[in-house]
Parts: sequence; structure tokens; C-alpha cells
Amino acid sequence: MKHVLTWSPVIVPEEIIHYSVEYQGEYESLYMSHIWIPSSWCSPTQGPECDITDDITATVPYSLRVRATLGSLTSAWSTLKHPFNRNSTILTPPGMEITKDGFHLVIKLDDLGPQFEFFVAYWKREPGAKEHVKMVRRGGIPVHLETMEPGAAHCVKVRTFVKAIGRHSAFSQTECVKVQGETLPLALALFSFVGFMLILVVVPLSIWKMGRLLQHSCCPVVMLPDTLKITSSPQKLISCRREEVEACVVAGLSSEELLRAWI
Repeated sequence: MKHVLTWSPVIVPEEIIHYSVEYQGEYESLYMSHIWIPSSWCSPTQGPECDITDDITATVPYSLRVRATLGSLTSAWSTLKHPFNRNSTILTPPGMEITKDGFHLVIKLDDLGPQFEFFVAYWKREPGAKEHVKMVRRGGIPVHLETMEPGAAHCVKVRTFVKAIGRHSAFSQTECVKVQGETLPLALALFSFVGFMLILVVVPLSIWKMGRLLQHSCCPVVMLPDTLKITSSPQKLISCRREEVEACVVAGLSSEELLRAWI
């Protein structure tokens, strides 16, 4: 969408020639009595070309003309043979840069201005692969397309679209990139899954067991032996002297009990 008018230069030895460019659109031709408007960038100019992009602002036919000036001498106007309409512009495929950030496929497009949109097609290079299309509204910034599979090649192509003239460019040359590496084997994947499940079980059990150990270490529960437990009221305890206890023991055991105890 850059429109440049060029012409054959007038050659005068040791002299500098200036040129003036004018344009006439459909509005000027039909409603303003065929007036000509000087180009905003090339009235005058020294080079044999003029960027008329800012003058061609509508999708209508434009007439263009140029003349040369040397001091007080001025040539006749040279007029474009056929009016120019910007919808006849042949759009060229945009430049692109394909990079990989780890396993991420990233594209950066040329910044062609606010009128351009980009249609990016990308796919995994394999039989029967589905082609995905992503629209990018602005160039000049990196855009993430997809996450690539290790060991697989991924391909990209792009074309432009200008809504003002309703035209597409051709697709650019296809470029492919590949991430080195192989996919994890099934056995390794299963092993990783089993290890993960074991961690989920062992870690909570270990935390619970450690808590129990800390509880018993810091605050142990002491069980009194039965001999130290008082089963009756202290007032009912009978204090016996040693002689009385021995007498009670001797008196309380029969001959059969003594024999059985000895055996």
C-alpha cells in the first residue's frame, strides 16, 4: 500500500532540476471543476519519484501529472496515461521471522501499517495434519502460535489482507522449525505416575507418624503399676506390724496350700 510515482528525469549538465506533482481525484474531477491539487510531499522535489501514498486516500480513480522547472523555465505537464485506483495494488507477501522459545512457536511479522491484517496458517508436518489459521491485527511484535511437540516439525505461512481495498496477498514461502528431543516412553510415563501417587500416600503418612513420635517424646503418657494404685479408701487401710503380718500369713495357710506352694 505504498504508492510511488516515478518518471524519467530531465538531464541538464551542471543544473539542478526541480519537479512538481499534482493529483486529481474523482471528487475534484466531478464536483470541483477539474482542479488539480499539489502533492503534499513533492511540490517541489529534486528526485525523479514521489511518494503519493498520503494523497491517494480513497478507493477511486486518480489522475496524476508532473512537470520540470529550471529557474524561470517550466516544461509542459506529463500526465499519467491511465487513472490509478489503489484497489489495483498488488500486495506482496509479508516478511516473517519464525522462532522457538523452548517448546513455544513464535512468529514476528513486518509492521506494514494500520491498514494491514495478517492471516497466519500453521500446522504440524505429518500426514493428515489439520491446518490452523490465526488472524494477527498488528505486525512488529512477537505472537505465540502454539506449543510444539518434541521431535515434530511445525510449519508456518502467512498472507496479508487490506480491508480498504478488499484484497489479499499471496501466501509467503512455508517455513518449518523442529524442536529437538523425543517424547517420553510409555514405561517412563507410567513410572512417573506411580511415583507421584506414592508421594501422595507416603508424605501424609510420614507427617502423621512424625507427629505421633513428637507427641510421645515431649508429652509421654505414664502408666502406674497396679501395686501403686489405691483401690480403696486410705481410711480403710490396715497397718499391720511385721509380726502380725507373718502370723496372719502362717495362720492363713493350710498344710495342703503350703505343699502346693512348695511344689
